[in-house]
This record gives sequence, C-alpha cells and structure tokens, in this order.
Amino acid sequence: MNVSTCFVLLCAVFIVSCKGGKPIKPNFDSRVAQDALSQLGAVLYFDVNLSKNRNQSCATCHNPQKGFIDDRDNGVFGAVSLGSDTQSLGDRNAPTASYAALNPRFHKNSKGHYVGGQFHDGRESTLAGQAGGPPLNPIEMGMESKQAVAARINENAFYVDKFKQLFGADVLTNEELLYDAMTQSIMAFEKTEVFMPFDSKYDRVLRGEETFTSQEELGKTLFFSQQFTNCNACHQLNKSPFYSRETFTNYRYENIGVPVNRFVREKNGMFDKKDAGLLLNPQVDDHQERGKFRVPTLRNVAVTGPYMHNGVFQDLRTVIEFYDRFNNKSRRINPETNELWESPEWPKTVNLTELEKGPALTDQKIDALVAFLNTLTDKKFEPLIH
Repeated sequence: MNVSTCFVLLCAVFIVSCKGGKPIKPNFDSRVAQDALSQLGAVLYFDVNLSKNRNQSCATCHNPQKGFIDDRDNGVFGAVSLGSDTQSLGDRNAPTASYAALNPRFHKNSKGHYVGGQFHDGRESTLAGQAGGPPLNPIEMGMESKQAVAARINENAFYVDKFKQLFGADVLTNEELLYDAMTQSIMAFEKTEVFMPFDSKYDRVLRGEETFTSQEELGKTLFFSQQFTNCNACHQLNKSPFYSRETFTNYRYENIGVPVNRFVREKNGMFDKKDAGLLLNPQVDDHQERGKFRVPTLRNVAVTGPYMHNGVFQDLRTVIEFYDRFNNKSRRINPETNELWESPEWPKTVNLTELEKGPALTDQKIDALVAFLNTLTDKKFEPLIH
C-alpha cells in the first residue's frame, strides 16, 4: 500500500469514527477521544501540505512501510535526509519512529546519567515536541513560522472541522494553540500499535508461538550474556531477557567512537563542523557529554539502516564488527571501505570501559548475533530483511 492510499484510508477511518460529525469533547482520557485524536494525527502525519513546497510529510523521513525511517537515497546512500527545498541535506540519520513513544522524558537519573528524550540528543522530552521540530526546520520541511503552518491547516476544510470538534473553535484562530494541537495529534498517532506492535519473531517466541533456529538461539545467548559480549550493557532495559516489552535500549547516552561521515559532510558542506551530540541539548552544559548520543532501540534494527547517528555504516554486520574491533586485534579493516577504521569524531569521551569488555568474536558468532537481531523485526517488516 503506498502513502497516498494510506492517506485516503486514514481520512475515511477518521470521518467514520466521528459518528456523523458529532462534536467530541476534548477529554483525551476517553478512549473515543483518543482514537479520534490519533486518527487526526495519522492524517497529519501523511500530509505533504505541511511543508514549504508541499512535497514532504512526517512519513517522508519516517516511512511506515519501511521501518519508519527515511528510505530515500538522497544522494548519500540514505545516510541523512533531504529537505523540502530538494537541496538541503541534514547531518544526522533520521532515527526510526517505531517504539519512540516508549522513550522516557529527558532527565538525569539517580546515578547522574542523562536518560531519554527524543532526537539523537534528547533535546525534546516528548513525541509532541519532536513532531513540532521538522515543520519549522529550514533544512527539513521548511515552513517559515507556526503562523504559516496554521494557515495551511485552516485552508483545509477537513482539518477545520476536525480541530474544531476536538479542540474547540478558538484553536483555529490562535497559531500557538493550533500548532500544539497538531503536535498532540501526531503524538497520539505515534502512540498506537501501528508504531509498536510487539509482534516480531522474538515476541512470538516469548509467547510460545515459534522457536528460534539454532543460529538465532546462539545469537540470543551471546547477546544477553555479559561473559561473551557487552551488547546488553546498553541494549537491555529490563533485568530479564524474557520481558515481553523489552525495547533493547537503556535510553542512556554514549560515545562509542563513531567516526565522521566524510561523504555526507562533503555533500552538505559542513566540513568544519563537529556534532557535539548531547552537549547540544539546551539542558546540558557539561563538556564531558560531548559526542554522546542516545542509545537507539534495536527493534527493527535489521531494516532501519544506515546505522549510527550519522549513517556512516550501511550494513548491520559492519556495526558488530565495529564494536568487536575494540577487543579483536584482527578486525583492523572496515569491510565497507576496505580501509582501516577511522578515528572517532570525539576521542576524549569514548566509553572504553564498556567497549573493551568481553572477548573477541569469531565470524560465526557475529553471524549468530545478526541472525538474532533479525528476529527483532516487526512482522510487517520481515519481508524487508536482506
């Protein structure tokens, strides 16, 4: 099903759900109101008219048919996104929107570690905050102001009717309120099972519906064992590997020594820039946080490459070899470039304490880890696994 078809169907679903157009009071604790809100959010999510040149929507960079990532090439092998102006390139890879609703709000935990938030640097605490970013970003959707977005909403009779029903007539004449209502609606959509169905093979095995192959079972054992790998130091949230809603991230921030994506920097002109990561979050001023990025979920990781915050690696197996090089002297060569691994962008804050834990991995064990990570793919995306 293509995006246009999804848009039409979602509009139809929304209209039917409003039961003949009867107003729904803005009490979003109500299941009916939540459903109506999320269905409005679904229509907004696919609406290209909310971008400057009417050519880009949320779904453009977070495609629901492709693991909620930007699956376009963009002239950079998909590493970063292209803006509405068809010229501007970002400097970070668009993270998957799947399971993003489960990110905790950005905060510092009892151990002094920053946790949670949206975007790679956690600068927005909620999905609504995240949804409000791209429309006004000049190198993304490129709208000039909230007033300009409000004007696009008000030119659409469908939106006028639905926002009035859900939020009251006054929302349409106040761009701040209307913009907030738009982001709240998109957030409601992103909280639905469409984004987090928990129906991967891993989930089905936990429910006793399927079994792992011997290779997948080996990969699972390696992944959850601190004796053989350090994967779960960052990619396991709960103590038990059998927790049914494991998101495979502790939501903390780490510098794992990712090199600059020189190809992207040559294309976007940011030759003299360094991405300070977490330090760019307005709530963070400690220079020891430079170069740290939020640990991503591994759900759907097999189909959401390129990898790392800057899309520097194309293949999932390369990522595991990159980690293994810290403990394996034989892994000196990046298999994608056939050259030595490049130096970290921020060498002084690399977390060698965690990275240098664990023994070297054989090719067989790396293959097993890849096989296990494939099982974290939502059922609808399984055909995308290479």
